[in-house]
Amino acid sequence: MSAKKPNIVFFFTDDQRFNTVNALDNPEIITPHIDSLVNRGVSFTHAAIMGGTSGAVCMPSRAMLHSGRSLFNLQGTGGNIPKEHVTMGENFQKHGYNSWGTGKWHNGTESYNRSFNNGAEIFFGGMEDHWNVPANHYDPTGEYPGRRNHVWDFQSQAVAEQTCDHITPGKHSSELFADAAIDYLEDYQDDKPFFMYLSFMAPHDPRTMPKEYLDMYDPAKISLPENFLPEHPFDNGALRIRDEKLAGFPRGEDEVRRHLSEYYAMITHADAQIGRVIQTLEKIGELENTIIVFAGDNGLAVGCHGLFGKQNMYDHSIRVPLIFAGPGIKENVRTDAKCYLFDIFPTLCELVDAEIPESVNGKSLLPAINDPGEKVRDVRYFAYTGLQRAVRNDKFKLIEYAVKGERHTQLFDLENDPSEITNIAESKPEMVAELRKELARLREEYADTNDMFGKPFWEAMEWNK
Repeated sequence: MSAKKPNIVFFFTDDQRFNTVNALDNPEIITPHIDSLVNRGVSFTHAAIMGGTSGAVCMPSRAMLHSGRSLFNLQGTGGNIPKEHVTMGENFQKHGYNSWGTGKWHNGTESYNRSFNNGAEIFFGGMEDHWNVPANHYDPTGEYPGRRNHVWDFQSQAVAEQTCDHITPGKHSSELFADAAIDYLEDYQDDKPFFMYLSFMAPHDPRTMPKEYLDMYDPAKISLPENFLPEHPFDNGALRIRDEKLAGFPRGEDEVRRHLSEYYAMITHADAQIGRVIQTLEKIGELENTIIVFAGDNGLAVGCHGLFGKQNMYDHSIRVPLIFAGPGIKENVRTDAKCYLFDIFPTLCELVDAEIPESVNGKSLLPAINDPGEKVRDVRYFAYTGLQRAVRNDKFKLIEYAVKGERHTQLFDLENDPSEITNIAESKPEMVAELRKELARLREEYADTNDMFGKPFWEAMEWNK
């Protein structure tokens, strides 16, 4: 089998924050196969999501990834991707690729069917039980005959209703999706190159995995985050959202260590499945002709700043791992170029000489892949619903909150305080004013003006009065 263009394999994890890869400066976590991608490719150490317009941050994050569009240029919260927004898989099909997907898809059945011409073990979002995944076989009609309606509700720890057509009881989600990918690769006979999208549910809670992986981590030996707090210092508008209820209030040090050990164990288990897929690529003779992308859909607090979820603007929740490896890509290179996940779409297009659709807002990262000193953006804009906005330049990040009639302002010197511990807003009024101007400018650039998300925040700020 030989492809005229390089194949693409995209590994996507769920809730994996940026500092959870051993080779990227976390000696406490075991990730040998992701480490191999770091050694073989270019790592973007300051990749981020733009934020979320829903508490389920992964939904708009995935819509941005697959459409290449920024947060406020999606349809609503990203539950569907409209036909006028060309998806990544759809575009690769137009350029001669077989497009295949497995795992979590959070953006509607119609957009899945446009994106892929084949797939297996498809999970259409919702709550997650890693051992009994409510999955679908590939069905291009979107009708899914022979439905069974089972899915795990991890609020009540009971079985609830959701469309699926089969369950494979007792098999972990990470293994289920990796097995499907391996079967696809081993059976592949087409002369066309393939775009394979493998979207894990891990390390999203409920954090369960084979015991051998949990046994790799002793909670007593796990370091607390430098920015650990028992409670967040003020109401950020999402202190009692579902993700925050996974641990007690105030946060206990031992409980945070336990959660981190489970979080790391899930990532290590997913890493092992990534390794199995990479080994299969090598076995069928396609590894050297395959571009591999590894990324996470959003970060997670897990005890940082007294938080547990991703509904905030701190780096632990908006920064994600992003690695490109494969033909034509330099090896063992890191770049601090400031980018978003929705830049991946145009980057892959340029790497395989495919046209970038006009509907795409992202910027190609190819200049930074070729020269790690290249900048992608000087400033970036972040948002969470109608409650929080942030902007960062090379050195500083400003976060503004508008919650229940109260305003809070945070300014962090990320060069000297990367864990965002010390709020210097009062001592740096000139920088606060400068970044507020950037917020206002970027509000217009990114169309953050809609009534549901933008208008309430900006009216609450009333900076011009």
